[in-house]
Order: sequence, then structure tokens, then C-alpha cells
Amino acid sequence: MSTASILAYFSLPWIFPVSHGLRERLLIAVLVVGGLPMLYEILKDLLHGDLGADALAGVAIVTAFILKEYLAGAIIVLMLSGGALLENYAVHSASSVLNALLKRMPKVAHRKKGTDIGDVLLEEIQIGDILVIFPHEIAPVDGIVTEGHGSMDESFLTGEPFLMSKAPGSEIYSGAINGDAALTLRAGKRSGDSRYAKITEIMRAAEEKKPHLRRLADQLGSFYTPVALAIGGLGWALSGDPNRFLAVVIVATPCPLIIAIPITIIGAISLAARRGIIVKNPVALEQIQLCKTAIYDKTGTLTYGLAALIAQEVSVGFSAPDVLERVASLERYSKHPLAQAIQQAAQAEHMTSIEVSEISEKPGQGLQGILGGKRVQILGRKQLIALHILQESDMPPSVNGLECFVLIDGRYAAHYRFRDAPRSVSPLFIKHLGPRHAFKRQIIVSGDRESEVCYLAEAVGIQEIHAGKSPEEKLAIVRAETARAKTLYIGDGINDAPALLAATVGMAIGQNSDVTSEAASVVVMEGSLQRVDEFLHISERMRAISLQCAIGGMVLSASGMIVAAFGYLPPVTGAIIQEIIDLLAIGNALRAALPPRILADV
Repeated sequence: MSTASILAYFSLPWIFPVSHGLRERLLIAVLVVGGLPMLYEILKDLLHGDLGADALAGVAIVTAFILKEYLAGAIIVLMLSGGALLENYAVHSASSVLNALLKRMPKVAHRKKGTDIGDVLLEEIQIGDILVIFPHEIAPVDGIVTEGHGSMDESFLTGEPFLMSKAPGSEIYSGAINGDAALTLRAGKRSGDSRYAKITEIMRAAEEKKPHLRRLADQLGSFYTPVALAIGGLGWALSGDPNRFLAVVIVATPCPLIIAIPITIIGAISLAARRGIIVKNPVALEQIQLCKTAIYDKTGTLTYGLAALIAQEVSVGFSAPDVLERVASLERYSKHPLAQAIQQAAQAEHMTSIEVSEISEKPGQGLQGILGGKRVQILGRKQLIALHILQESDMPPSVNGLECFVLIDGRYAAHYRFRDAPRSVSPLFIKHLGPRHAFKRQIIVSGDRESEVCYLAEAVGIQEIHAGKSPEEKLAIVRAETARAKTLYIGDGINDAPALLAATVGMAIGQNSDVTSEAASVVVMEGSLQRVDEFLHISERMRAISLQCAIGGMVLSASGMIVAAFGYLPPVTGAIIQEIIDLLAIGNALRAALPPRILADV
């Protein structure tokens, strides 16, 4: 509307005779319809103490209306609305994290009473209810399988892409996607207390408490605006002519901040997209250069997430193939990442599966089940020590990395060692992040066991770790670190989503989880740390070009302000000069979309 009205103002006299008053009414309509909503938003920011880049433009619009310089005011409205459209274009693809979570959950569950199955609302489910999950449905609550054998996709929680086998005694988490077989479970929690609901709840809290980050344009505008108002006020006071004040604030309107910086951001977003990096929140491009602490999830972020069985130490009286066959059969029902490595080792030996019964995973006793009449237990070092089956001195020496122990009928049978290999680029990426990108601290925060996290930390060169952390604990750690310094969090699983929201900049690696991608400010599609480095370079270059546009534009505007303060620059001429300054700034801003000669260090 602003553009059409201004064009009509100039073109109507050439088409047919119209009065000057009618042409001015067109401009007044621009100021009322286009300017009032902008002034409302600017006033809200001012009431919150935010003297940003738009405040000076707001003063110019009001002053132009009071002094009846409608054309000058309409040009300012046009520039402001152009900047808003560019900003909206840059963020239109971002969507709600909570909607992404909630749309996955079913509205009803199938409750079984005797032989009858009926639908009930999730909030009506009670602990102990028997529920049926049909093929390809989503589990409504946490519970224990009572009937059926099948598999479920629990990547929403673990971030691991493989399926988890289920049998009577297996745990089921709400939000998991059922496979091809119907399963019957006993509800262990009500829907509001289930795991998926808890993640939704802490994500909502993280979203509500995410701090507001000031944009670069507002940071620069916070000191530029008072200077411009002071120059304009001084010119008015010394001359007694309010038009000098108007001319100063018009030529001072920080359109290089309002327009050129969004164009720079859009160029950087475009360049990132061509490299497989999706920028969902443009603020991340500005803020990542200020981050001083890098926080990583472990599996799938710094590692490939593909552990391999590298050593089998079998106790006297046991056969390595027999132990492996039994362990692999039991691990079909485990959600632990090591389960896949054991099954792959068994498949490589062409082993068959043994029927499993009485599966359980009680606290402190590890995963266990009955296979061919023998009880098999798979547990960790601390769990084995607590059972007092072996003296600690008789156990295999502890080494950094992944391990598990096997008991058969209560006797120590085997010790398995694994490696979850770090990504080939991880050590170099970690090493260069400080000297090249000014990060001061790097931390691993993982849900995995401490021995696993220690092994990885040593392999990639990180000293600070937090192991065995739940999504709630990850969130608390990230909040605490963000309170000390701006943080970059990199993760790939849905259990990382709350932490991604809480960090200054959250980056999702890969496409394992739609919810993780929704929570992140930036999504690296192919899961490569090299792409993370490229994003850092794109951001660095974008910030440099933004500062060139902003500071260069402000310097040129300052020259115009001085001329206007002395009365040599009428308001409309000032608006035209400001447009020329804008074109120069925009021309420079367009460089952000062009790939530089060097885009990564690793």
C-alpha cells in the first residue's frame, strides 16, 4: 500500500488533474494505516526500555505528520514496512516446537476389559489398565508388555534410529511408534506422568524461559538513536525551525540497520541452505559469534552412534559362541545402543535366536531373561560389584570406553568391550574451535554411562563431561552454563530438544527427530561437524558485512544530519539522500549470499 500510494502521489497529475489535497490524503492514509501499527510496536518496545533501531523512525513518522510533511513520513513507513517484510520472509519456515510434539500423540487409547476393547481418552487411563496398541500406532502411556512380540521405534527418546524388540516384560515408553504386531501392555503411569508428557512439559518450560536476545541492529541503534535526536534537537533549538529537526531524524533514520542487515541475513541463510544447513531462527546467525561455551551431546553428535563389539573375554567353563548367542537373543529386547553391536556380531557368525521369557530390567540388576532354561543377565561394572559375585580385584581392569558383563545362572560368564568411534573430524573440530572461533570451554553432556563418555572425551580432547544425564538434567546444566556465558548446544536426539531450546544457539545434527529439528535454531541436514564449522564461517562473514553496512550507513547519515541541522537539507531531500545511502548499504549486503573462497577450517 505504501509503495502504491507514493507512486500515485507522483503519477496522478500526469494522468488526470487532481487536487493537491487528494494526493495528500493518499499519503495520510499511508501514515494512518501503515504507520500506526508500527508506532504501536515501537511504543511497546520503548515501554520495555528497548531503544532500538526502529525508535528513530517512529519519531520521524510522528514529526512528519505533525509538521504536515506527509511525503517524507510515507517514505519512512515504506522503508520500515520493507524491513519487516524481509524479516518475516527470513523466519517464515520456523514452526512451533510444542505443536510438533503434541501432534504426534494419539487422542485416545484402546482399553481392554475382559474380551472387550473400547476407546478412552488419554486422561481417563489409570495405572494398571490393560491397553492394546495396534500396528503402527503410538504408545499412549508408559507401561509393561503383557502379551505379544514385536518391535517399536523409540528414537523419539534415545535418538537412535533402530527398532527395539518387545516381548512380555519389556518396558514401553509413551510416544514410541509400534511396528507390525499388536501389543498388549499394563499402564505403569497416567498419561500426564508418562515420559513423553514429561519431555513436552520441560520443553514448554524451556521455551517460556528462553531469554530474549537483542538483535545487532537494536544494539547499534541503542546509541545511534540518542545521538541523532540530540543533533536534531540542537538544530531546532538554535534555529527555532522544527523542520530542521524533522530533516535530521529523516536523514538519520537507520535504514541500513532496518533493511540492509535483514538482506545480509537472508543472503547468509541462502548460502547456508545451499550447504545443507537450515537456519530456522536468524538470530542464531548473529548470536553464534558471541558464544563462548560449546556443549555437545555424545552419541550421533561427536560419534557415529555405531558401537562395535571389539573384545569378548569368556570365563572358564563357558563357550564364547554359546554366550554370544544367548546375549544377542536377549539384547533383541534392549533399548541400549550396545544391543545393536552385539546383534551385529551374532549375525556375522550366522547365529540363530533363542526364545526369551521372563524379561526384566530391574534397578541394579541389569537386563535379564530366561533363555533355554538358563537365566542370563547383562549389566555394568558397578552393578556387578554391587551383587558381590566377583571381588573387584578379580574383575577385568577398567578401561575408558564401553563395556558390559554377562552372568549365566548367577555365574560370571563374559566381559564384552565396545567402541563407539568418534567422527573422524571430531578431534580437529574440537581442537580448532577455541583458537579459531574464540570458544573458551567445551563440555560433553550425555545420557550415556560415565565410562563411555570418558572414553570419547579423551579421544576428541574434551576435559569437562557430565554423564548419565536425563533430559531434565541436561536442561538444567545448559541453563546454568547459559547464565554464565552464551552457549552453543549441538545434539541429535529428541532428549536433546529441551537443551536445544535453552541454549543461546541450538544446532540439531542430522534428521533423526522432527521434534529436535523443530527445537533447534539451526539444522545441519547431513549430520556433519564440518557443516557446523561452515555455519560458523558464514555467520562470521555475515556479521562483518552487517557491521560494514550499518557503520558505513551511519557515518554517511551522520554527515547528512550535520548538513540538515544547519538548514541546508529539506525533509524530502533528506529522505531521498537516505534512500541513496540505503542503496549503497543494500548493494554491499548482497555479498552475503556469495560463497567466500574459504568456507571451513576442518
